[in-house]
Amino acid sequence: ELCDNLRMTTIPQNAFQGMNNESLTLKLYKNGFEDIHSYAFNGTKLNQLILKDNRNLRRIHNDALRGATGPDVLDISSTALESLPSYGLEAIQVLNATSSYSLKRLPPLDKFSSLLEAVLTYPSHCCAFRNLRTEKQNSWLSIFGNFSKECESTMRKPTNEIFYRDDSYNTSLWSAEKSTYLFATDEETSPYSYSAVFDDSEMTGFDFEYDFCQPKILTCTPEPDAFNPCEDILGYSFLRVLIWFINILAIAGNFTVLLVLTTSHYKLTVPRFLMCNLSFADFCMGLYLLLIASVDAQTSGQYYNHAIDWQTGSGCSTAGFFTVFASELSVYTLTVITVERWHTITYAMQLDRKLRLRHAVPIMLGGWIFSILIAVLPLLGVSSYMKVSICLPMDIETGLSQAYILLVLVLNVVAFIVICACYIKIYIAVQNPELVAANKDTKVAKRMAILIFTDFTCMAPISFFAISAAFKVPLITVTNSKILLVLFYPVNSCANPFLYAIFTKAFRRDFFLLMSKLGCCKSRAELYRMNYFSAYTSNCKNGSSAPGPGKASQALLLLSALEK
Repeated sequence: ELCDNLRMTTIPQNAFQGMNNESLTLKLYKNGFEDIHSYAFNGTKLNQLILKDNRNLRRIHNDALRGATGPDVLDISSTALESLPSYGLEAIQVLNATSSYSLKRLPPLDKFSSLLEAVLTYPSHCCAFRNLRTEKQNSWLSIFGNFSKECESTMRKPTNEIFYRDDSYNTSLWSAEKSTYLFATDEETSPYSYSAVFDDSEMTGFDFEYDFCQPKILTCTPEPDAFNPCEDILGYSFLRVLIWFINILAIAGNFTVLLVLTTSHYKLTVPRFLMCNLSFADFCMGLYLLLIASVDAQTSGQYYNHAIDWQTGSGCSTAGFFTVFASELSVYTLTVITVERWHTITYAMQLDRKLRLRHAVPIMLGGWIFSILIAVLPLLGVSSYMKVSICLPMDIETGLSQAYILLVLVLNVVAFIVICACYIKIYIAVQNPELVAANKDTKVAKRMAILIFTDFTCMAPISFFAISAAFKVPLITVTNSKILLVLFYPVNSCANPFLYAIFTKAFRRDFFLLMSKLGCCKSRAELYRMNYFSAYTSNCKNGSSAPGPGKASQALLLLSALEK
C-alpha cells in the first residue's frame, strides 16, 4: 500500500520486481503520479491494482502491464487518464472508472476478454459492453450451435452423479459423465468430441455447466438513459440515406435562390429582400443536416466511443446553434412574408401605406437579433445542446430550461396561426369574381393551400410532441423523434425555395438572365426581356389613360402580390 505521497510523480520500470510470487493487491491511491512507465509492474502477479484518486495521472504506457500477470481488478476512478493501455487488459474481470471524465474512448472491445463488471463514468460506454461476450464464450457458442438439450440433461443429473470442481474463482457443479465424454479424443467413444477443433491447452479448465450452460453476464453501469439510447446518431438505416437527399436539396435549392437574387440587376424590392433572408435561414438548416449526416457516417457502429467528444464538443454546439437559429429565423421570416402579402393586398390602392424597404430592414433586424438570442441561450446554460446526439435543446431539468422550451414552441404555434389567418384573409380578398377570374381564383387557392400545408407538416408534429415532453409527459422516444427530425423538421427548408421563389415567374426571369451572362440560355433570357418590357409599357399606358385605378389594375396588383 502506497498512498498520500504527492512527491511521487512516476512509476518507473520494474518498480515492484523482486516481490514474492503470491497474488498482490497494490493500493496506489492519492499520490502525485502523472505517468506510469512501460514494464512498471514487470514480474508481479496482480490480483488488484488500485490507482484511484491519482488526480494528476494522465498516462499509462501501453506496455505498463507487460511482464505482469493480471490484474483481475483495475480501479482508475477519479484520475485524469485519457486512454487505457493496449496490453494487459485481457485478465481484467472488474473495471472501475467512475469520475474519470477524461477517459472518453475505450480500447478495442476484444481486449476485455474476461470482463464481468464495469463501473464507468459515461453511460454511452456501457453500450459497447451491452452485447459483449468473453472471448472464450464466443468461440464456444460458434462451435456448440445447439446444446440446449445437453444443458438440460446436465442440470437434471442427481446429486450422486456430480462432483465439485474448485478453482481460484468459483466452485461449480460438474457432471462426471459429461467430463468423461467432453474431453474424449476418440470420436467413436464420445458423441461430444472437440479434439478436431480445440487443442488440449484450449480445453484446459473448460467447465461445461459453468462456462456454457450458465454463461457469465457482463454488468455495466451507469446504464444508458432514454435521451441517449444505444444507437448511432440517426438510429435507422433508411434515415441515414434519406438525410443526405434532404440536406443536399435544401442546400442546393436555397443557395441557388440566394445566388440568383443577390446577382440580379433588378431593384431590391421588399419581397426579394425577405426571400433572401428566408433562403439564408433555410440554407443554415441544410448545413445542420449536413453536419449531422457527416458525423453519423463517420461514427456509424462505434458512436459509443465518439458520443462524449461529439455531444460535449464544439461540433454539437455549432450544429445546435445552426438548427435553432435557422428554425426561428425561418419561422419569423415566413410570418413577415405572409403579413407583407396580406398588407399589400389589403392596401393595394393606398400607395402611402405600402411597405417599403426602409420598413422591412429594421423588422428583419429584430428577427435576426431574436433568433440569435434564442440560439445562444442553450450555450449559456438555459437548456443544453449536449443532452441528445442530434444536438437539439431537449434539457428540461430546470424550471428555466422548461420555460425556454415552452416559450419557443408557443411562439412557433402563434406564428403558424398568424400565417393561416393571413392566408385566409388573402383568399377572401381575391375570391371576389369582379377582381379575379375563376381559374385564377382556383390557382391562388391551391397555392395558398400548399403553403399552409407545408407549414403545418413542419410545425405540427414537432410542436405537439415537444410540448408534451416539455411538461415531462413524453409521447415519443428519442429514437422515434429522429424520424420527425429528418422527415418533418426540414420540410419548410426544402419546400420554401421552390414555393416562394423557384416556381415564380420573376425568379425564372432572373435565373435565365443570370445564365445568359454565363453564355447559356440566351434565347430564353431575351424572351423574358421582351415580355418584361411589354408588360412594363402596358402598365404605363393603363396608368396614364385612366384617372384612377380600375378593377383590372387592382386585380393585377392582387395577383402580383401572390406571385412574389
